[in-house]
Amino acid sequence: MTEKKDKEINDQVRVRLQKMQALKNDLGIDPFGHRFDRDSLASDIHKFADDKTKEELQNLAKHVVIAGRIMAKRGAGKIIFADIKDVSGTIQVYARRDDLADNYALIRRADIGDILGFSGTLMKTDAGESTILVDKITWLSKALRPLPDKYHGLTDIDTRYRKRYLDLIANQDSFNVFIERSKIVKAIRDYMDSAGFIEVETPILQNSAGGAAARPFITHHNALDIDMYLRIATELYLKRLIVGGMEKVYEMGRIFRNEGMDTQHNPEFTTLESYAAYWDLSDVMIETENIVRAAAHAINENGLITYGDHQVDIEKPFAKKSMTALIKEKTGIDFDQKMTLEQARSLADEHQVKYEEFWGVGHIISEFFDTFVESTLIQPTFVYHFPLEVSPLAKKEDDNPDFVQRFELYIAGHEYANAFTELNDPIDQRQRFERQVAERERGNDEAESIDEDYIEALEHGMAPTGGLGIGIDRLVMLLTNQNSIRDVLLFPTMRNDSK
Repeated sequence: MTEKKDKEINDQVRVRLQKMQALKNDLGIDPFGHRFDRDSLASDIHKFADDKTKEELQNLAKHVVIAGRIMAKRGAGKIIFADIKDVSGTIQVYARRDDLADNYALIRRADIGDILGFSGTLMKTDAGESTILVDKITWLSKALRPLPDKYHGLTDIDTRYRKRYLDLIANQDSFNVFIERSKIVKAIRDYMDSAGFIEVETPILQNSAGGAAARPFITHHNALDIDMYLRIATELYLKRLIVGGMEKVYEMGRIFRNEGMDTQHNPEFTTLESYAAYWDLSDVMIETENIVRAAAHAINENGLITYGDHQVDIEKPFAKKSMTALIKEKTGIDFDQKMTLEQARSLADEHQVKYEEFWGVGHIISEFFDTFVESTLIQPTFVYHFPLEVSPLAKKEDDNPDFVQRFELYIAGHEYANAFTELNDPIDQRQRFERQVAERERGNDEAESIDEDYIEALEHGMAPTGGLGIGIDRLVMLLTNQNSIRDVLLFPTMRNDSK
């Protein structure tokens, strides 16, 4: 922020402080107000009045009480028009000195950003705008700082994310995204509850970080003198509940991963994870389609989604395609054929696919998919037949032990869900964990550790289970047509502001 801009704001703050003091001294008004009863929102008024004529409103003489922030003021002397913003939108008020006497001083002294209450009768202006003819004004809160760019919106991206409250005041589109996010989350919960799932809570601080291939945040518990981890997934605790006989559980909550940040990733984010005993991948596919549709219908009845340049139809049955078949379509390589690590690396070199030294054939298959296929999947597509090496918690395919019963859901070139027929064999699970530890020793700092308590839980017997994880933030991005995760997180992670 420039020195000139700082001085301008400081000057405005000084003037507003003087006005605050004048409210106390001249009018005996508390600048920060008290409880206020209102009977209408801006949207209620528009719904009632917008389709009525000036004469109809005059005959109805409907009286309303509203409250909100002044976003614009026009006029002077004996009349003032103002735009008042509340949670539902904006409504115009019309104040006349002759109607209000001493009360008129409140609107005259008010600045853009101040919060006031108004009562009055609905009317239409000559221009046809639904308006409140004010008969009483109540002071509710003085804004000591000016709004950014007055009424023209907050356009600085960094400020929008750091000071979300200003973004919500100035940008109605941004405000609407977060209202829609709330509706989406509620619709998902309603679906899960109606499908017989029990919502539960599992630990955020954990003794070991498991359930996903990710780097955790590490902290220290002073009283116990042990390192602990912010969870990177809810999976292993939820499956303990399946062992305990809860049968259908879900959790929607924050996950933390100490990784890079871009338009698709934030260090903390929200996921839905669900587990159902006696299910497999086919059941979870049905569940996933139902969740996505329920979420979409919460804000869009017709099931057609616009995301960037794409039109996505979530009403049609989602496609189901094998990962290796999709790779073969794009590259001609058949990874269903047995091959050595050297052969897989040679193919990667030939196709400019980068790989790590600790990768096996399965990792290279997965990277081929990410490189050549992922961005091409526009309509909803379940991709199944994942390599064992990148799926340490999924049950093997019956006829091909190098692959597992796993799918990911892709829409508009991005992943939105990940699901397994869960591995419930404790012996196999221990071996998988041990291979993950070996990978970590070879340089994969995202590999799983051995969770002895989870293995012990499996040894008590876990029913065949279908599990699902959905990234809520990405799903909201899709359904609200936002291209950055920061636009659907009220308070995204930011660098320290050194200004």
